[in-house]
Amino acid sequence: MIVIAIDGPSGAGKSSTSREIARRAGWNYLDTGALYRAVTWLALSLESDDPAKIIQGLKTSPIRFVANPQDPKVFCGDTDVTEEIRTARVTDAVSALSAMPAIRQELLVLQRKIIDKADRGIVVEGRDIGTVVAPDAPMKVYLTADLDARAARRDAELSDLSGGVAVVGQSLSERDHTDSTRAVSPLATASDAVIIDSTLLNLEETVERIWELLKERNLLGLPIVAILGRPNVGKSTLINRFLGRREAIVEDTPGVTRDRVQYECEWNDRRFIIMDTGGWESKPDGISVQVSAGAELAMQEADVLCFVVDAQVGALDEDDILVQELRKAKKPTLLVANKVDGDSDESDAHALWNIGLGEPHFVSALHGRGSGDLLDLIVNELPEVGGAQAQDGYRRIALIGRPNVGKSSLLNALAGESLSIVDDVAGTTRDPVDSLIDFGGSIWRFVDTAGLKKRANQASGTDYYATLRTQAALERCECAVVVLDASLPISEQDLRVITMVEEAGKALVLVMNKWDLVDEDRRDQLDKEIDRHLDQVEWAQRVNVAAKTGWHRDRLAPAIRTALDSWERRVPTAKLNSFLGALIGATPPPVRGGKQPKIYYATQAGIAPPKFVIFSSGWIEPSYRRFIERRLREEFGFPGTPVMVAIRVKERDKENG
Repeated sequence: MIVIAIDGPSGAGKSSTSREIARRAGWNYLDTGALYRAVTWLALSLESDDPAKIIQGLKTSPIRFVANPQDPKVFCGDTDVTEEIRTARVTDAVSALSAMPAIRQELLVLQRKIIDKADRGIVVEGRDIGTVVAPDAPMKVYLTADLDARAARRDAELSDLSGGVAVVGQSLSERDHTDSTRAVSPLATASDAVIIDSTLLNLEETVERIWELLKERNLLGLPIVAILGRPNVGKSTLINRFLGRREAIVEDTPGVTRDRVQYECEWNDRRFIIMDTGGWESKPDGISVQVSAGAELAMQEADVLCFVVDAQVGALDEDDILVQELRKAKKPTLLVANKVDGDSDESDAHALWNIGLGEPHFVSALHGRGSGDLLDLIVNELPEVGGAQAQDGYRRIALIGRPNVGKSSLLNALAGESLSIVDDVAGTTRDPVDSLIDFGGSIWRFVDTAGLKKRANQASGTDYYATLRTQAALERCECAVVVLDASLPISEQDLRVITMVEEAGKALVLVMNKWDLVDEDRRDQLDKEIDRHLDQVEWAQRVNVAAKTGWHRDRLAPAIRTALDSWERRVPTAKLNSFLGALIGATPPPVRGGKQPKIYYATQAGIAPPKFVIFSSGWIEPSYRRFIERRLREEFGFPGTPVMVAIRVKERDKENG
């Protein structure tokens, strides 16, 4: 179950944003501010500010929150107080009451109960969600905006009742001070929260920004595709064809697959879960009762259904019963005609139109005929949000470097225990070791990889497979920590590892390990090597550590956070084009072939890493692109991440010549 924690000051747009994300994802929604307002309403009804009396009142009139993003409601006992809690009387009293420790503790229990009851996911918003209520939430956002923007928004909400923007601004400022300075659970930014400034963003843009992060971190869940059908129609063979490897057990004997088995599959950059089910029978007996029941459960859990029929046998009477069940499920359903090995089989298989599930899609799972087209159709039916949780929310960090630079020692130093085998013999680690490590105020998923000795195509045996596994770990990670031995000269292998990370588009932190072995002369030499060899990644965060003693290991977490923050950063379009206009005005692009290309505008095409596209009337010199990238970094930062700048040439309009 996914928990999205959204904190921030009053008027930043938390409620509207949270509701819209929950609605779009089909998740629950919790406005914790409404709970505090409901308690305030109860306290005013009781005419008491005594925490003990208020808590007693909560026992007789418990607060209930209907966590529906389309129509959230708050009840106090049997009374619907959804509208009442928004009155000025409640607003004026809520800050003082929400600062009471006993009240906060009571509501903390209630908030966690509501979160635990959520089905697939919940978006929770308030002031202390990421820091107190759900500190382990896989996604934390601190949504803010400047005071003027927040005051204008709140004034528009309150209409004629506000007293004007200036009055609202003063009220918000006082509320900010109260929330930030209270002794218990003050408004604060969680160390691992993404800060989003919505001053220049409308609601749609703010939601899109968070949605983009959810997709990039694989927190929207993977869609599930269930493969259903009678025994021995070739379901497992089809799954092996989709996966490109022999995972599902296949035999000529019917009924080999009995349990629901899930496999992760990827096609056209979309990841999803393929669920293999046992053969469904209309009149099961013995063990097939449970097998058929499992297939029916798969129908409920899946997002897309594939009904496989043996085209050589054709549709049987018992298929009609399964077709009725598939229709009841009311989910996208594809009719798959398997064992269609040639054109003659295809003409016979057209008879499957009679099943009533629409067009049959012809495949030969054994020979691969039509499987790619079928996967295209499946991917087109996949929903944006899936039912299988794909990520636990921990940031994925890979420790990479050549052999014997101290990657495993660093992992052990961070963990405070021996997780990886350490030996002076180079190449001790051969398989990537995946570990959850709590350090620097967060839990991280670290992968200790094998040292990269040679290029994969030049390596042999164990080294070859270790290199491939390290490259796969790099592809899966979000930030690569490249470990260098500071006591030795920077080698060509070190530079090749850094280039691998840059080309993979990952956030980068350089760790200069074995600093305890570096004397004054070596430091001078190292500075020269860094200037000479690492100029192409001068943007990378650099940390000096001694893994064996643990010296300066605490500096790694802030460096990783900074790099990941840059890696996921999005620049508002208005800011980007304002910057670009000033840049071109001061330094126009160089003339080429007697013509000066005109730059129209720029847009940020994506994050992780940041990708910018600049539209121009003609070719832009690579040197000017590098100049734009350098100035982008100066203006907006981006420490610790590669930045991609692409030029797209647009034909001039006829009117403009």
